[in-house]
Amino acid sequence: MPKNIYQLNHQPSLQVTAKKPVMTSSFMLLSLLGLAAAFFTSQAHSAENAATQANLYAEKYVAQNGSQLQSLSSSPETQLERRKNQEEDNTRMLENGYDMMGSSTFISTSVADDLALQHGKDLRADTVLVYNKNTPIKTNIVRLDGDKAGEKAADDANKSAVQTPQTIHYATYWAKLPTPLLGVHIIKLIPATSNGVALAEEVKGLTIIAVIKESPAAQARIVKGDNLLKIGEQVLETPDDLFAAVKRYAGQTVPVEVQRGNEVVKTTVALNVRK
Repeated sequence: MPKNIYQLNHQPSLQVTAKKPVMTSSFMLLSLLGLAAAFFTSQAHSAENAATQANLYAEKYVAQNGSQLQSLSSSPETQLERRKNQEEDNTRMLENGYDMMGSSTFISTSVADDLALQHGKDLRADTVLVYNKNTPIKTNIVRLDGDKAGEKAADDANKSAVQTPQTIHYATYWAKLPTPLLGVHIIKLIPATSNGVALAEEVKGLTIIAVIKESPAAQARIVKGDNLLKIGEQVLETPDDLFAAVKRYAGQTVPVEVQRGNEVVKTTVALNVRK
């Protein structure tokens, strides 16, 4: 979960062209006459922007797989956590019985984390994880009119490496799942192709990316990295196969086959009943 923040150390260069201004008497007169109007227009725009400023966490939110997942509680006490390691946190949350509702990503100056919490409450999330990564954006000034004084000023500005602080803001929103029938999170690995030719061998079954603690799968000693091959009589090739199998065998103890490295491991699992 990928993997959502790219090139954290990248420093894009922004070039600003500076022209030498030429002041005329008529221009000065127009400037004086328009000064008050410009001031009040600026003030009006500032007020309008303040009134319509959006919550960027809400504006940049993307639901995961079109999910309509929400907290099991109608009025959850949404918790905010400030975190650093997204990959570890994703695994931890999945293993603790949560699933991701969606995420928000954007780059800006400092934005209050409480805005992510507010959006989490609007989504009815149980937990919001927030990540902030500072990244500098360098501004270079270039003179194009050949003026010596201006060239020196631009050169001095470039040498000072003016830095405008920016922050990569990332938040994930999580909801607690109902008691699981099996208790695994899976993906289907599909080999990449080039000109219709597979670049890797097919991975059989469904790859487990997390096992929920104290779930039937955990009690059967199924672990992260196993490939689920079969439950009962159901061969598992797609996520729909797994959904069909746990629905069919809910409340039953059934044989399970998993691929673990080069070995096929056979065990049994006692599936829960949906409450």
